[in-house]
Amino acid sequence: MATHHRLRAASNWVELRATDRDWDNVDGDVLRRMLSHLLWIRSFEEYVLELAGQGLIHGPAHSSIGQEGGSVGSVLPLRSSDFINGTHRGHHQFLAKAFAHVADAPSGSLAKITPGVRTVLERTLAEICGLERGFCRGRGGSMHLQWREAGAMGTNAIVGGGVPQAAGFAWAHQRAGTDAVSVTYFGDGAVNIGSVLETFNLAAAWKLPVCFFIENNQYAVSTHVSEATAEPRLSARGLGFNIPSWRVDGMDPVAVHLAMQEALDVMRSGGGPTIVEAEVYRFFHQNGPYPGSAFGYRDRDEEKSWRERDPLEMLKRHLLRRALATQEEIDQAAVDIATTMSDIGDELLEPVPDGKPGQRRIKASEWPETSFVDVGVRGDLSEFDEGVRFEEAESFTGATDTVKFIDVVSKVMQRRMVQDDSIVVMGEDVHKLKGGTNGATKNLADNFPGRTLGTPISENAFVGLSGGIALDGRYKPVAELMYADFMWVAADQLFNQVAKARHMFGGDNDMPFVLRSKIAAGTGYGSQHTMDPAGVLATAPGLRIAAPSTPFDYVGMMNAALRCKDPVVVLEHVDLYNSSGIGPVDDFDYCIPVGKAAFRRRGKDLTVISYLSMVNRCLEALDAVETVDADVIDLRWLDRAGVDWEAIEESVRKTNNVLIVEQGAVGTSYGGWLADEIQRRLFDWLDQPVQRVTGAESSPSISKVLERAAIAGTEEIIARLREICDAD
Repeated sequence: MATHHRLRAASNWVELRATDRDWDNVDGDVLRRMLSHLLWIRSFEEYVLELAGQGLIHGPAHSSIGQEGGSVGSVLPLRSSDFINGTHRGHHQFLAKAFAHVADAPSGSLAKITPGVRTVLERTLAEICGLERGFCRGRGGSMHLQWREAGAMGTNAIVGGGVPQAAGFAWAHQRAGTDAVSVTYFGDGAVNIGSVLETFNLAAAWKLPVCFFIENNQYAVSTHVSEATAEPRLSARGLGFNIPSWRVDGMDPVAVHLAMQEALDVMRSGGGPTIVEAEVYRFFHQNGPYPGSAFGYRDRDEEKSWRERDPLEMLKRHLLRRALATQEEIDQAAVDIATTMSDIGDELLEPVPDGKPGQRRIKASEWPETSFVDVGVRGDLSEFDEGVRFEEAESFTGATDTVKFIDVVSKVMQRRMVQDDSIVVMGEDVHKLKGGTNGATKNLADNFPGRTLGTPISENAFVGLSGGIALDGRYKPVAELMYADFMWVAADQLFNQVAKARHMFGGDNDMPFVLRSKIAAGTGYGSQHTMDPAGVLATAPGLRIAAPSTPFDYVGMMNAALRCKDPVVVLEHVDLYNSSGIGPVDDFDYCIPVGKAAFRRRGKDLTVISYLSMVNRCLEALDAVETVDADVIDLRWLDRAGVDWEAIEESVRKTNNVLIVEQGAVGTSYGGWLADEIQRRLFDWLDQPVQRVTGAESSPSISKVLERAAIAGTEEIIARLREICDAD
């Protein structure tokens, strides 16, 4: 008969409860600070709900009333150099971190509302209202609050979306040799999301100093935690990843404070990540000024029992019990913050002319200018204004030779990592197999240990972690996705987070992020490993897209990508890896200008536009159809801001005829939007609609013949060129 041995988790999991003795042992000024900050947050949130009830908040108002004990208790032990981020219900986390940064530490009395505190309240309220003086200039609203100076790196509307980035902040702290930590706040709904669990694993494997702070407020909108998971004690997740975890009453600010101090001891001493689960309760519905019972998913008795445990009232009782403040002082503090909020409201609001008594509107002068709508989608490329040498192969004076494409991929990264110790490369197997699966990272692991990081198979986690490193700004991440299709595994981090971060947080956030990935059509890897993502990537305005087709261009474009302060996706095609072409012998320090196309051939009859490996196929096809004399434009930069319209217009004005050539499926085609734009811009110079060569509707299959039928090649280009000749 089988024997059974009870296994024990490798990490510690405890429930921490604070006693009256613990409350007595906390320094009096710490309790005064807790009460002041919590009172300010509560009054702020009540004012936000008042404005929401008057229709003055455009969008959601996710109040944190009832949950403030968790944020105040956990933030006070942090330093300004420690970073936090949060989720859509993040007013309290943001304000707690901002207050800790600017407020004077009390000494013998409750904290006062200083000009710095008032400014935080004013700018936060303005942001929630969508106004120019907000922290993100009105773009973030209630769900996207960021103040980097205070270490508040951004709240996030995607549930769990900020968690991987927090691991990136922690990696940067660790790499910089500091003992600073990162804390990421999220709720019970996020605990079951894949990117969160991926990040638990990655942070534990790399022993990153990040605290996963779970605000378990019992409900994901209206779904109770017991309905969503068989283990509602959410800190139990830590056991599976060897992460020490604490479970604590989040309505007790001192209990949270003690748990966070213990977690900080682990993280600051190199012990890796921690989990703190604080059981809290939002007094109101998911959004707006009504309780959950108004929507039928909670009853009033439940709400009453939690309100009786209000962390604000608990703090008041203990301060009075210990004679740390009088009732009069507490009442006056409440009056002071209420008056401050009212005064701020008077600055932002005005009576509605001829409106009802008390009816207000936002002052017109407070709104952002509508011309600001697209400002900061991407940077202005001023990083290229000085100290950059631009080169093209035709005018390059350095030594060149016929070189293998894949060799320059590794050599240029080697050169940059020697010259710039802020660059870090990460991805699956990049540190093994003598340079990853294709040799693109050859020699990097041996020469740059600690900066060439093999990751778990967890694209959301390591792409998001790279995004956090980029937001931090001290290091430049280069993430590799083994196949372009895997971008859709990491789609939230790439499209919702990295691509939007600069614009969403006000336009000033640099995002020095590079993503390398390969297109593998024609290799027999089937439908989920072979797509060309360019057409979809071009719909994300925050991304720049580099598509080099020659060894020389790869060096210059990778250098430009690494210098750029915007996120750049560098696409590589497997057909090019083993090809050879002209490239530098020993000079790997030049750039190809961002947004500059290249003419690969000059002609007068037709403008042929393509990118990556299809450029050479276009040249082959034109050699076979000698009756067509064509310009061949290699786009090189594919994002909307990077298309070289000067080159395209020059050619179209001459030829009056355009053929766009691409290999991949018609549904995700890059050429679709480009053809539309050419016809809008250059209609008067076109003799006929823009012609196109694309693959089929389907994704490539494993079958060799079906794969070939699904993608475009030289033969399809030849056929279309002959059709054009016949039409003429």
